[in-house]
Amino acid sequence: MSAPTPQTRLPKVGTTIFTVISQLALEHRAVNTGQGFPDFEPPERLTDLVAHHLRSRHNQYAPMAGAIPLREAIAAKVARHYGRVASPASEITVTCGGTEALAASIQALVHPGDEVVVLEPAYDSYEPIAELCGATVRRVPLTRPDFGVDWQRLRDALSPRTRLVIVNTPHNPSGACLGPADLDQLAEAIRGSDAFVLADEVYEHMVFDGVRHASLNAHPELAARSIVVSSFGKTYHATGWKIGYCVAPPALTAELRKVHQFVTFAIATPLQHAIADFMTERPEWEDALSSFYQAKRDRLAGLLAGTRLRFLPARSTYFQLVDYSAISDLPDSEFALQLIRDPGVATIPVSPFCSHASPAERIVRLCFAKEDATLVAAAERLRAL
Repeated sequence: MSAPTPQTRLPKVGTTIFTVISQLALEHRAVNTGQGFPDFEPPERLTDLVAHHLRSRHNQYAPMAGAIPLREAIAAKVARHYGRVASPASEITVTCGGTEALAASIQALVHPGDEVVVLEPAYDSYEPIAELCGATVRRVPLTRPDFGVDWQRLRDALSPRTRLVIVNTPHNPSGACLGPADLDQLAEAIRGSDAFVLADEVYEHMVFDGVRHASLNAHPELAARSIVVSSFGKTYHATGWKIGYCVAPPALTAELRKVHQFVTFAIATPLQHAIADFMTERPEWEDALSSFYQAKRDRLAGLLAGTRLRFLPARSTYFQLVDYSAISDLPDSEFALQLIRDPGVATIPVSPFCSHASPAERIVRLCFAKEDATLVAAAERLRAL
């Protein structure tokens, strides 16, 4: 008797481009500047603290909302950076990375028949989660070449059925940032509506050239109707630890936690305590991260100077978009596959971040969260194009 065939709930979804590119990079021994993870280690003091807490009876379930010392450290950080007083008890939730934070937030707020507005290019998890909730996704393209928001187009995309607007700042893949005036525009656009905001701010500490990150945590009107997502994996070079958190007002936090408790319930206890200790001991780490990654951005830019790749240095994140139209007419996905084979560099095409990518756009994304030797090796191969 044959087994039943499952009916997919996500017919448009296959293996993510990040998984595909990373696997091909391994097979072809390509220099991997594709998937967004560092090839260097977290701070040594932080890993020492993990070892300490593994031996300090911190190996059982943490509280569902997160270890209390970590939520208190997060509250102190949010107050220090953004001036927001967030209650560790009712407004902060520790999650299994930014991805679970996004998924739990969308599931908590979105119902069948609702609409979700997304700015694209958009991280690939937003739309599938919204569709699982029975929502319709309305995509608003960011303007070129600066990847700014056309606020009139966003207003036109809103309707009485809009339940959630998702913003990503600093923005993956472009490195664009929303500024204070943009946040005012967003607040004005949704004022008087029933829409909430989900702010993906996982690259919050990687903003360059003396610019300060404009967080929704620092905008009282938006903070009152938003869930703001952050990532320790990004901040501490530890993406494999999968620890993030959400800051939201009590009513939104209560709904978020209803979902979170049945998805992961609790996050790795010794890691939470180690991060809490490190945040208290080394608050300056977050302040130094921008200059650390700006130096890597500038190093990559210098290495690529004189090539036929065209780009403006990224304004934030650890990603650099490059225009290859002077080199090839291939669509970006095909060009990225060609680069892996010859000269042997893994990049990420931009089209998978878009529902309807421009056929004329020839852009791929490089990750510069890499050791200097990795950046040099990648640039040497790219100079051969």
